[in-house]
Amino acid sequence: MRIKTAVLALLFAGMTFAQENITYQQPSAEILQLADFQRAPGVIMNSKKDWMVFTYRNTYKSLDELNMPEMKLAGLRVNPVTNISSTVTYINNLKVRKLKDKSETQVKGLPANPKISYTSFSPDEKTLAFTNTTAKGVELWVVDLASATAKKISRDNLNANLGTPYVWMKDSKSLLVKSIPDDRKALIDSKTAIPTGPTVSTADGKVSQNRTYQDLLKNPQDEQNFDTLANAELVKISVDGNESTFKNAAIYTGMSLSPDGSLLMLTTIQRPYSYIVPLNRFPMTTAVYDTAGKLVKTVNEVPLTEIMPKGFSSVRTGKRSMTWRDDEPATLVYAEALDGGDQSKSVEFRDEVFLWKAPFSAEPQSFFKTKQRFNNIDWSNGNFAVITDSWYDTRNTKSYLINLKDNTHRIIDDRNYQDVYTDPGSFNQSKNQFGRTVIDAKDDKAYLVGDGFTKSGQFPFIDEIDVNTLSKKRVYTSKLKYSKENIIDILDAKKGEVLVVEQSANLYPNYFLRNIKNGKATALTTFANPFESIKNVHKEVIKYKRNDGVELTGTLYLPAGFDRKNPKEKLPLLIWAYPTEYKDKNTAGQNTQNPNDFTFPSYGSFIYWVTKGYAVLDDAAFPIIGEGKSEPNDSFVPQLVANGKAAIDAVDQLGYIDRSKVAVGGHSYGAFMTANLLTHSKDYACGIARSGAYNRTLTPFGFQSEQRNYWDVPEVYNTMSPFMNADKMKTPMLLIHGEADNNPGTFTLQTERYFQALKNLGAPVRMVLLPLESHGYAARENILHVLWEQDQFLEKCLKK
Repeated sequence: MRIKTAVLALLFAGMTFAQENITYQQPSAEILQLADFQRAPGVIMNSKKDWMVFTYRNTYKSLDELNMPEMKLAGLRVNPVTNISSTVTYINNLKVRKLKDKSETQVKGLPANPKISYTSFSPDEKTLAFTNTTAKGVELWVVDLASATAKKISRDNLNANLGTPYVWMKDSKSLLVKSIPDDRKALIDSKTAIPTGPTVSTADGKVSQNRTYQDLLKNPQDEQNFDTLANAELVKISVDGNESTFKNAAIYTGMSLSPDGSLLMLTTIQRPYSYIVPLNRFPMTTAVYDTAGKLVKTVNEVPLTEIMPKGFSSVRTGKRSMTWRDDEPATLVYAEALDGGDQSKSVEFRDEVFLWKAPFSAEPQSFFKTKQRFNNIDWSNGNFAVITDSWYDTRNTKSYLINLKDNTHRIIDDRNYQDVYTDPGSFNQSKNQFGRTVIDAKDDKAYLVGDGFTKSGQFPFIDEIDVNTLSKKRVYTSKLKYSKENIIDILDAKKGEVLVVEQSANLYPNYFLRNIKNGKATALTTFANPFESIKNVHKEVIKYKRNDGVELTGTLYLPAGFDRKNPKEKLPLLIWAYPTEYKDKNTAGQNTQNPNDFTFPSYGSFIYWVTKGYAVLDDAAFPIIGEGKSEPNDSFVPQLVANGKAAIDAVDQLGYIDRSKVAVGGHSYGAFMTANLLTHSKDYACGIARSGAYNRTLTPFGFQSEQRNYWDVPEVYNTMSPFMNADKMKTPMLLIHGEADNNPGTFTLQTERYFQALKNLGAPVRMVLLPLESHGYAARENILHVLWEQDQFLEKCLKK
């Protein structure tokens, strides 16, 4: 494959030609200094939090990395040479340290030019496994943490096309690995292969609602290539490198050991495949085997799922969400719909949860029935479990504490799941005797860790809950004035030792060991701020109201040195936003922004431009509300316009901006928002729309949070579509899109057709298509060029 040598760019103002062939450009020095930074390492920890592993990677990918061979099949994007997802971001170095040590140790023996992914601790947490991708394939390595030494234990023949290609065995001395069969068939070049007949699909008259998926199978050649790339043998490999065949080749999409390690649950994909849904809706068979590979029981068979009832709370029929029960040696737990999976049916209970003990000779036993759609179940190291259900139309969620002694239950949480002010937090977890993650409970006490959003600000907390009485006691509230801490884990409740991440607007997030009883905090990491050039910019969360009284927020940035009391000049304003749907005004108006969040400029916002004399309102609230029986999108456009006007009014009333020089921008649904604002409002001088969808008739069976299809509400789809109103759009707009967008609904064609409509209707518009990029941009060359395009565009629209 060869990459394109230029970015396709179409100019919008005063040019007599349509195309401009340009090489990649870099933004101005102020922006480049921020964009071209060295990324701090990531941190992963074992469950005991006594080992820290530091993972290093490049800030961006390169075009060479994006230009690797790629095949798009059944919703996958894989490299057919190396047999791993083509979207993987690789780690290039590892360091380790004990939690309370002063410095990290470089892991010795790593592969040359490592491309590390899929890291996983062994059950005894003494070893870290990872994959390394070579020029020919994927190999398996292990790191002995105590000696910080790595070694290779397999050939580069692992099959990672369907994700993680291995699972640790219970003994921590061996792993079960998906490997490429030695007799694998050659791939078919579908572009040159002569077809044996036409491609035919049929419909049997049943109603369904399928989104517009990307990268689907298209013909029999694709089916054969999918078979070739997805099939794998299961091989048992010891940490010393000894291999033995465990199971013959199949398309293994799930591997899960029972808590006691005696049984293995395997899920395989079967034919027939589909050309309208991705592989997660292909037929599947789930079976349980012993550790010698002998079949114990086939526990589930799922047919091809092309037909689905309408609605986000609808599900397929049959057993689903099948997992091992974490607090017993070998018991399966799963849910089954009682309403045929159809949310439109009126029933007393939606789902039933079943337990099925090995060896599965007896019938599964009913455990619990949920009023709403089953979400998940958390087991504990005590005598209780917590089941959660939810319902999309009402945004309601309920949590039930189940007494495992008598199977009685009590509701411990019943609320709108978008209501962050009433969020009780999540149960603190630990590993049990089986090495499974469960709710940590001692002496009938458990702990809830919450984000702590309130009307007055954010105050993360820890609550102690008595599982018998359900009474709560607040044991810690973070009240740091000039910084923010995220509570990661409770290490020792009696001693008050808590692992936290602390940050401020100018202090990079770092790990601390905090004692909540005496208030002392010990720094565990000291990552430096890579964005020193913006440490003196002004940052605040502003609050304001929409014309209907809905409370809104946004994070406002002003240039360093700007005189807020007596501004000598009015600044141009840049607004970056993303619409969110709500069912009531109360939750829509809640504030989740914190001025003490670290300021991390990225291509995903306008923050860079505060260095160039712009005011920036980042993450401006754009709620779209549909109360009662009305849906949010019934009044999408007027609410959108009102949100934007309220934001501009709020900053203008502070006396900072020239409201004739306002730009708005967004990515994906934010791009859709931007196109609508420029079409239906005169409040903006220009806009930047990246990787959006503009014609909703091309996503006719729902989009974003819209459940209804086009034929249910054609007026909603048409009114919301900027493409249908292209003749009204006369404001300068920059359209940017990745040429290989992999997101459902935002096909690159959306931008191409919208541009053609705008151009032919006389709108001032420029289109930039980024070679090899998907929905999120990854290559350094493309990202820096995007920043250059935006910089040139904004300077021309707002400063000249």
